[in-house]
Amino acid sequence: MQISKKIISLALLGSATMQAAQAQSILTPDMGKLAATGGVSQLEGAGGGGLTPWALITSYGSRDSYGANAHYTQVNTQDYSLKTYGVAVSVADRVELSLASQEFSGSLAPLNALNIKQDILGVKVKLAGDAVYDQDSWMPQIAAGVMYKRNKGIGGLGALGVTNVKQLGAKDDSGVDYYLSATKILLEQSLLLNGTLRLTKANQMGILGFGGDKNDGYQAMLEASAAYLVNRKLAVGVEYRMKPHNLGVDNEKDYYDAFVAWFPSKNLSLTAAYARLGDITIFNPKNQRGWYLSLQAGF
Repeated sequence: MQISKKIISLALLGSATMQAAQAQSILTPDMGKLAATGGVSQLEGAGGGGLTPWALITSYGSRDSYGANAHYTQVNTQDYSLKTYGVAVSVADRVELSLASQEFSGSLAPLNALNIKQDILGVKVKLAGDAVYDQDSWMPQIAAGVMYKRNKGIGGLGALGVTNVKQLGAKDDSGVDYYLSATKILLEQSLLLNGTLRLTKANQMGILGFGGDKNDGYQAMLEASAAYLVNRKLAVGVEYRMKPHNLGVDNEKDYYDAFVAWFPSKNLSLTAAYARLGDITIFNPKNQRGWYLSLQAGF
């Protein structure tokens, strides 16, 4: 009888240990994706490059796991600065949810007191293909995404009577971007190629509102990225992002950058870039260019 009780106790203990191990396995992300294939945090919070989202799902959780990260990005040009910070999570390497906040500030008169904030909620879903494992096919990984953006008003220009982007000619202070991305990784060539088609009304990503006196309809904008993996921890590349021109007070131009991304581990990445962002409002009519720095931490 005592032997039977011991056997039963050992069996129960073994079952409890196995269940605990299974629970721990579920709670602990596997980080099973290849280094750098989680991308970095894009200015609007999505996983991808700095300027444009990729079809890759953020973080390193495989299709049997999950992942999450947080980021902080700073962009400085001659007359303006942009801070972006946020979080993103991935589920089963198929669904990505992101939340980001942007703060845009001026540094040169008459906009030296300018301050505009915007919140962005993003969802991305992998539709087809696999950028890494479909090496025997030209089929890219394809994902569709949505970004809901809410502009929180204009600060620092109260003396001029300007407190809302609608007073600059924008039709709305909130809007939605829709995009479709295709990403292909050529492992043998250490090359990543991405193309994104975005439907948008956003002026300067939504910082100056949505739609305007020149146009208030959705327009299709092309975005592209190319990156070369120098080694497993270092990538260099270029990006291009087409922009609409909806506002009379903003001669909006396309964005470009050249970047270096360092991945010392799957938990951390650091991206530096030289960016050209074109004109931003007619009040400081210069081709804005400067540096971009972004830190991402997660799993």
